[in-house]
Amino acid sequence: MSQGDTEPAGRRITGTRAADTAGHAPGTRNRGAVVAALMLAMALAALDSTIVSTAVPQIVGDLGGFSVFSWLFSGYLLAVTVSLPVYGKLSDTFGRKPVLIVGAAVFLLGSLLCALAWNMAALIAFRVVQGLGGGALQGTVQTLAADLYPLDERPKIQSKLSTVWAVSAVAGPAVGGLLAAYADWRWIFLVNLPVGGLALWLIIRHLHEPQREESPPRARVDWAGALAVFVCGGVLLTALVQGGVAWPWRSAPSLALFGTGLALVAVVVLVERRAAEPVIPGWVWRRRSIAAVNLALGALGLLMVAPTVFLPTYAQSVLGLGPVAAGFVLSVWTLSWPVSAALSQHVYRRIGFRDTAMLGIGAATLILAAFPLLPHPGEAWQPALLMLLLGAALGLFQLPLIVGVQSTVGWAERGTTTASVLFCRQTGQTLGAALFGAIANGVLAARLGGAGDLDTVARGLDTGAAADTTRRAIADAVHAVYLGAAGAAALAFLVLLFLAPRRFPVRAQDPA
Repeated sequence: MSQGDTEPAGRRITGTRAADTAGHAPGTRNRGAVVAALMLAMALAALDSTIVSTAVPQIVGDLGGFSVFSWLFSGYLLAVTVSLPVYGKLSDTFGRKPVLIVGAAVFLLGSLLCALAWNMAALIAFRVVQGLGGGALQGTVQTLAADLYPLDERPKIQSKLSTVWAVSAVAGPAVGGLLAAYADWRWIFLVNLPVGGLALWLIIRHLHEPQREESPPRARVDWAGALAVFVCGGVLLTALVQGGVAWPWRSAPSLALFGTGLALVAVVVLVERRAAEPVIPGWVWRRRSIAAVNLALGALGLLMVAPTVFLPTYAQSVLGLGPVAAGFVLSVWTLSWPVSAALSQHVYRRIGFRDTAMLGIGAATLILAAFPLLPHPGEAWQPALLMLLLGAALGLFQLPLIVGVQSTVGWAERGTTTASVLFCRQTGQTLGAALFGAIANGVLAARLGGAGDLDTVARGLDTGAAADTTRRAIADAVHAVYLGAAGAAALAFLVLLFLAPRRFPVRAQDPA
């Protein structure tokens, strides 16, 4: 193992080396209760990404603010994404338990405030508070999953967390719609309180981390770097989220935000180079294994936009399916993804993390490229079959990379490493939404002579020859998006091929 992949002296956990070798971890004696808490915490973060979507009409009808309701999602996404690196570093400095407790408390506070919101501006602000807690939940839960299990058992907990995300993706919109229709939209946020309260109690009661020997005795927190990262990420992600939606890409607001964001990038680099304990340390990008996984999972976030954002529109507008059937076409990949992830350990134990991930993303490239070959208009089972295969391929791709990269670092670097991976994936999704939205709208403009965006065109469908022309234009737009997603998958394959080491430098205390 190279020197760059060793844990810094003075940041070891007391007794950890012997404990890890034996396969023990924080909270092992009550590991079942801790795992239940982690799954509940992950469910909170996963559900909150989808549960609000179906209640938007009721929320707007009650609070108003139709012109800015998209910030209910954008504000939450921005807060989660930009806070991930900060929480990762804090968990390496102070431990996972205090960061997870604070994150869960902030999330629950945000949920309560959202339920009490009196207008759309207040609700958006409180969604940002929720997102600040959600960033701690996502990053720290994934880090603790690696702390709890030795390398040969990590697929168990990762497959459970993947199942939580899969169930949440399917159940979130349905639960949100039911609560909005038969109760009140405020219950969408209030239901978080008992679930989060139970998770918080289990964490406080059953999660016990080993005592650590700190050097220096008083940990120094890079608050200036944390603020710089937060502001820089917020500006750049706002430019990506709102560009082409709230204002044209080449307008003054868009150019001003991108220019400010690039200037802030230079500020972040300067601040972090001078910091004793930087929030985003340079070794995250200097180590080949971590840098390759960051880039590859950034590409994963990019390509995931194609099915999650554009496939439902394709299913309803081109195939003529109802909302429930269109949701089923999308949701089938959540069936195969966790199963494939759980079985991936049998593959990477034979051929290694990198080659297993390359096998998965190579298959995903072919599947995504096959989507434009579907007949027009086709049958619902055809895209559903492709989604089932895509889920299996991506499960084989993502989990080996996460397990592998977490196994190349020690406890004192695992939080930062995990947060950098999740940050890149979230950023990829934001970039993908902007990029593929522009691609789809460009194809529509070329086919329909300057018509509006994809959502507007899809909602305006009627019958007759003009409708068939519009459906073909929508199909072409979605096909172009899937080809772009195939290109992102191919890019991830090339990153792993040329940048990632063939064998990840797994640490000695993580038995393979």
